[in-house]
Amino acid sequence: MKNTSKKIPLSKDAQQMIRGLIFGELITIVIIGGLWLWLRPRLWVNNGTFSSSGQDANTASSTANSNFQTVTDVPIGAFKYGGSTTWAPIRQLVDSYIQNTRPELQLQYVDPPNGSPGSGAGIKMLLDGKLDFAESSRPLTDEEYAIAKQRGFTLEQREIATDGVAVAVNQALNLPGLTVEQLKQIYSGQITNFKQVDGPDLAIIPLSQQPENADTVLFSDKPLKQALGSNVQYVYSTTEALRRVSKTPGAVYYGSARSVVPQCTVKALPLGRVSTQLISPYREPLIPSNQCPQKRNQVNTEVLNNDSYPIKSKLFVIVKKNKGREEKVGEAYTRLLLTDQGKKAIAQAGFIP
Repeated sequence: MKNTSKKIPLSKDAQQMIRGLIFGELITIVIIGGLWLWLRPRLWVNNGTFSSSGQDANTASSTANSNFQTVTDVPIGAFKYGGSTTWAPIRQLVDSYIQNTRPELQLQYVDPPNGSPGSGAGIKMLLDGKLDFAESSRPLTDEEYAIAKQRGFTLEQREIATDGVAVAVNQALNLPGLTVEQLKQIYSGQITNFKQVDGPDLAIIPLSQQPENADTVLFSDKPLKQALGSNVQYVYSTTEALRRVSKTPGAVYYGSARSVVPQCTVKALPLGRVSTQLISPYREPLIPSNQCPQKRNQVNTEVLNNDSYPIKSKLFVIVKKNKGREEKVGEAYTRLLLTDQGKKAIAQAGFIP
């Protein structure tokens, strides 16, 4: 018996409708799959334990093996930050980690429109509303606190790491080291020749960044503007200063130990609280310049940890407390750096977490 039923052909409109439904279902599957892939690393923590979005941030960052994925309340969007050039090695590591693990947080480092980048410039840009948070290698000043208060918000500094302050001199200078007091007198203009500190008969040329933009505070007992004498010559950046020191036998410059110690063209002087206890900021023995850059001097983190090295500086995240997006991202960035993963990156960059 033959099957006499006939297939009724679909109209063009019906065919297009079916194709549209199938295409729509495929798009829905793709979107759901993509959303799951994006959310999964943010929900999955430590062998299948799910983290609640309401988990206390301090608890999350204090647990063993805490990492960027465990940090809660990380804002979504693009944010601008800037400030200290001393922070550059940390930024290079941390920003790439954040980009990989927390892509919802987009960070852009911004240079000042005028003048050199530095702690002061970054804090000023934060005060002026041009940044969402800032990085500093010196504490906030009373003046900066006052300006923030006048503008209806407050600034708070979150300590992240410790760095040493190293003094760079020309490779040819024959000098065993300096005491902290001798260094003060050099930068105040009381000592003007190296023969006054048991060195050669050579005029001293002290170099510094401009006080308002300086990344490193040499002496914290008084404002930098008051501490520096008229004999000080100002430079745009640490790079420019080290170039001048390498070419000028009598030049002296102070800066981040992480920036100064590994350089091939200058040498870092041992410093001490007294002349009989001079401490090197580098791991001894000193690597000769003719072996650099195949080998480089490394910062002696042990003497920074045990406080035997006499001059150190702190690294801070400067948070704008205004109950807005700036405050939220500043606090979130701080929490990221205080995780175990953040601390490892800070140590890898050559600082003390």
